Amino acid sequence: MLLTVDLARLRVRRGEKLLDAGCGEGRHCFGALERGAHVVGLDLDHASLRAAVGGLRNRGEELGQLGGMIRGNTFELPFADATFDKVICSEVMEHVHDFAGAARELARVTKPGGLAAITIPTTTSEHLYLRVGDDYFESPGGHIRIFRPRQLAKGLAKAGFATTGVGFAHALHTPYWVLRSIAGLPNADESALVRAYRLFLIRATASPAMTWLENALNYFCPKSVILYAEKRAPARAQRGADERSPSSKRAPRAA
Repeated sequence: MLLTVDLARLRVRRGEKLLDAGCGEGRHCFGALERGAHVVGLDLDHASLRAAVGGLRNRGEELGQLGGMIRGNTFELPFADATFDKVICSEVMEHVHDFAGAARELARVTKPGGLAAITIPTTTSEHLYLRVGDDYFESPGGHIRIFRPRQLAKGLAKAGFATTGVGFAHALHTPYWVLRSIAGLPNADESALVRAYRLFLIRATASPAMTWLENALNYFCPKSVILYAEKRAPARAQRGADERSPSSKRAPRAA
């Protein structure tokens, strides 16, 4: 299964509640379900949800876990505060105008101390696509900004997330989107070269040798960057926890 987020690095554990905001057809949902989490995927695209919701629900029932999908947007998440242990938002922020508002909603539904993984395209790959054609940004639903990771990290910090690590993914997909941009996105699927490279990618996902190659190439030409972050506990609650911890208690003075 082709995942952008490293679920092991996100520390997805059995029994936890995980939200995938902007889940598409649910690849991260299925991956988290297999690790024992109770999973909810959310997306605006009805066609993607319809394609995946039945399979996710059925697999969840087989495992004795929640596997659900709902239609909604990241700016108005239909969940109570501090609902989820883990949150994923993959390749969404580059599509929305108010990414800071989306980050605040993600932080709102994450438990204090919970972890999040937010992914965006790399600056290098985005500029590369822009140089070979405008369709990548001008097509309906296209990207409206080229992010720098520092810009996203600052937005996450204002929302209450502290960035704890960075990862990179999908180097083999960078040439694929270059080819699609050259062919023109509206008609890219008609290109024999695009179709051939897509077949290569499908086969590469099942090849350990290709996985090793992509992991090496991720240091040079990744398509995506992943920010791993932790929801900060409120300062007052954190002070109380520190005061209650055994290490905070002074040893009694000798008589």
